Amino acid sequence: MVKYTCRGKVRITKLVNVIVTFMEDIKTSIHKKLDLKKFSFEKSRELLKDYKGSLSEAVIEELRSP
Repeated sequence: MVKYTCRGKVRITKLVNVIVTFMEDIKTSIHKKLDLKKFSFEKSRELLKDYKGSLSEAVIEELRSP
């Protein structure tokens, strides 16, 4: 079985048989927005005090992951 996600046109030069299965639990990405009313710099500092990596790299990696 081959899993393929089509995000545009697919050019096929010969006739092929295709079976389409609709999966029931499709994960959708939900972009969360930062609520500035609930954000606390003090709380963020406390949570990140022992973090030794690059915060910007961690954020980029989080955004790139499916």
